[in-house]
Amino acid sequence: MLAALDHVQLAAPPGAEDALRAFYTGALGMTEIPKPPVLAARGGCWFRAGSVQLHVGVEHDFRPAKKAHPGLRVTGIDALAARLTAHGAPVNWDDDLPGHRRFYSEDPAGNRLEFLQPH
Repeated sequence: MLAALDHVQLAAPPGAEDALRAFYTGALGMTEIPKPPVLAARGGCWFRAGSVQLHVGVEHDFRPAKKAHPGLRVTGIDALAARLTAHGAPVNWDDDLPGHRRFYSEDPAGNRLEFLQPH
């Protein structure tokens, strides 16, 4: 039986780790968590905020996900949108989900991210 979502894995091209660290820790305020040594040798980086974990792995023939995405529930959605804009990330508001305010953005590798807050 499923008990919880442990993490979401995204991909990025080789060498993108520094830009991803700046985005996920700087723009989103997440904390980088260490990867086990055998996995760290493969590149990529892992991040956490509370119980939310995002893992970004290196994919040599990387193409960003334009439709698939994690949906991240947030508080203070307007402040987050302003923070992402200040870090140069796109913020595209979408009013199509009843009962929620939400927008989409992208990480430095071009992966789509959804941020939503219930009304």
